[in-house]
Amino acid sequence: MSSLRVRADAAAQVLVEDLTAPAADEADTHHLRRVLRLRDGERVVACDGRGAWRLCTIAARGSLEPAGEIVEEPPDGPPVSVWLPAVKGERAEWAVAKLTELGVDEIGLLACDRAVVRFDEGIVERVLGRWARVVREAACQSRRVRLPVVVGPERLTAAVDAGVARCDLEGDEIPEGVHALAVGPEGGWSDQEREAAPGSVGLASSVLRTETAAIAAGVLLVRSRGRRHADPSEAQ
Repeated sequence: MSSLRVRADAAAQVLVEDLTAPAADEADTHHLRRVLRLRDGERVVACDGRGAWRLCTIAARGSLEPAGEIVEEPPDGPPVSVWLPAVKGERAEWAVAKLTELGVDEIGLLACDRAVVRFDEGIVERVLGRWARVVREAACQSRRVRLPVVVGPERLTAAVDAGVARCDLEGDEIPEGVHALAVGPEGGWSDQEREAAPGSVGLASSVLRTETAAIAAGVLLVRSRGRRHADPSEAQ
């Protein structure tokens, strides 16, 4: 049985600080006992968010009793990242959750010229805080044992300098060696942003909303990583 199947068959997953003595925090204990209504003896996965996990059972008052050895999972391949701007409502948070489920390793907050949400220190802190909470919840739901990193904000020019490729209409295939993509706001890229990153990657034959484009970028990157990681010629 694969390790993913073992984790998927458990009743839940929680993040813990120390796998040698796993202990869920108060919020997770409440979720296990009061929301999921798990009973003593049911199996859950405890993980550290950095690739290690072990099976546990629910014990008295929601404590965790180790029921298996600590397992270290190797990375899926080269890390991939998607950058997107904040949008009004919860659509960006939905995209962050889905990117986490897909296996994206880094999710970046992008500052765009035509973004509807304008940044100040308070807004940035709230957005990044919400995204971090969404990542945690989505990682546990999808049984990921490595938490994606939430970073930013950055302007497109800085992201491009760090190896991020810009997505746009009528763009090209993803270039070899590119592991990070940026999607723009619903108002589109400004002329200055297009000039800063003249090359682009295409995602679809239609106009996508920001959150849809982010998911398409994540699928493209994860699929591309999977093909390259499975290529025997690259393993030599």
